[in-house]
Amino acid sequence: MSSQAPSGSSAPQDEPLLDPVGRPLPDFPVPVPLGSHGPARIIALCNQKGGVGKTTTTINLGAALAEYGRRVLIVDFDPQGAASVGLGVSPHELDLTVYNLLMERRAVIADIICTTSIENLDLLPANIDLSAAEVQLVGEVARESALSRVLRPVMEDYDVILIDCQPSLGLLTVNALTAAHGVLIPLECEFFALRGVALLVETIEKVRDRLNPRLEVDGILATMYDPRTLHSREVISRVKEAFGDTLLHTVVGRTVKFPDSSISAEPITTYAPAHAGAIAYRQLARELVARGDAA
Repeated sequence: MSSQAPSGSSAPQDEPLLDPVGRPLPDFPVPVPLGSHGPARIIALCNQKGGVGKTTTTINLGAALAEYGRRVLIVDFDPQGAASVGLGVSPHELDLTVYNLLMERRAVIADIICTTSIENLDLLPANIDLSAAEVQLVGEVARESALSRVLRPVMEDYDVILIDCQPSLGLLTVNALTAAHGVLIPLECEFFALRGVALLVETIEKVRDRLNPRLEVDGILATMYDPRTLHSREVISRVKEAFGDTLLHTVVGRTVKFPDSSISAEPITTYAPAHAGAIAYRQLARELVARGDAA
């Protein structure tokens, strides 16, 4: 997570810890308990490249915030339903999902939200039906605001709503960006992942200009970081050069524990609570709270 003086170094004990790009690593405090809940701040986890850690981050950030007493709703907004599966819900067995809320005026969100095994963490599930919404919404009035309408009735019930977007910049992702207050961009520490960030930022700016003036980039989260490889270190340095302090201090390392926890259908914070991955996502939760990007 952070770099320390090498073994055998005579560096003083009070020398500050550094993050992987050499910035002093702040001590993010444990969030104080909330006296009440809501209204929610909506965060879209977005990157048009697949396999960068969006769903892993959505599930584990949500679980970490819930662990700190925040009421969290995860919105699975990917037709693959990975976030639903990762939280123990079998999406193909569901009669009602977020698709019904988008397309049927009589659908009630309270009937579709699922509780999870994690206290304070709920799920709005999705399955392959959601892929049809991309086509069906094209002819709708205010098609970009369908998700905003869906989430409005539960805004007061949650502190944070996390939207797990599909790996594209299509209409579903535009809906997520239109509903959101902020965007968290998980970025794999790999060169080809870095190339697409400029296009994503351009899309975010278009949505801000045309549909959602409040939208802001909460941060870029480096994922699958391996400090042993020059490639990982070079990529994260380039992100720092290009985006400055938009790059979060928290970095999530590459580990087999994430797929293991997914197979077990639980967050790493409960599957392996002392593992470096769980520690990283708790730090991410604390960093976002400290930055004012989460309750």
